[in-house]
Amino acid sequence: MKAIRNLLALVGVAALVLVVYGATRYGGAIATLRGFDPQAMSVYSELVQGLLESGNSAAATVWRVKVAEGLTVEDVEETMRSVATELNIKNVGELALSERVSLMSGTPYRHVKVFMFCNALTAAQMLDYNDAYAAYLPCRITLVEDKEGQLWLYTLNMDPMIYGGKPLPLPLKREALRVKSVILAIMNRGAAGEV
Repeated sequence: MKAIRNLLALVGVAALVLVVYGATRYGGAIATLRGFDPQAMSVYSELVQGLLESGNSAAATVWRVKVAEGLTVEDVEETMRSVATELNIKNVGELALSERVSLMSGTPYRHVKVFMFCNALTAAQMLDYNDAYAAYLPCRITLVEDKEGQLWLYTLNMDPMIYGGKPLPLPLKREALRVKSVILAIMNRGAAGEV
C-alpha cells in the first residue's frame, strides 16, 4: 500500500512539474494567441487541413476555381479584365509566363498567365499598417492550363493576411475584405465567363 501511495505521489509531482513547465514555456504564446483575430484559429485550421489533404504547402495556401468547359483562354482573360474594370481595380500587369518558357526552352508550354490587380490607395493603407504586406502586392490571379488541358484560376488565400494575427484596424479590415471580394468576383466570373 505504501508503494502505491509513493508511486501516486511521484506521478502527482511529475504532473505538477509538467504543468509548471508548460505554463512557463507556452504561457506567453497562449496569451499572445488570445490577442489574435477571433477567426485566426479557424483560418489556420483550414490551412492545416488543406496541407494534410494535399501534402503540399502551396496548394494549402491558395484558392482555385475550375474554368467552365467550353471557355477559351481569351474568354476568361477578357471576362477578368472586364470585371476588374467594373469593380474599379486596376490591371497593373500581365506576365505571359508560358510564352517566356517557350521562348527560353524552344518548345511550346501549356498556357500560364499571371494577372496583377491593384488599388494603389488600398496598397498604401496596407503598407502604412505593416511593410510586410508588400509581399502580397499586387493581388495576383494566375490562369493555368493543367497537364490534362483543363483551365484553372489560382490566387493566394487572403484569409491569413486578413484574420491570421492581431485584428486589423477596422477601416483597413473593411478595405481588405472588399479587395478579397473583388478578387474572388474576378476569379469566379472569369471562370464562368460571366461578364
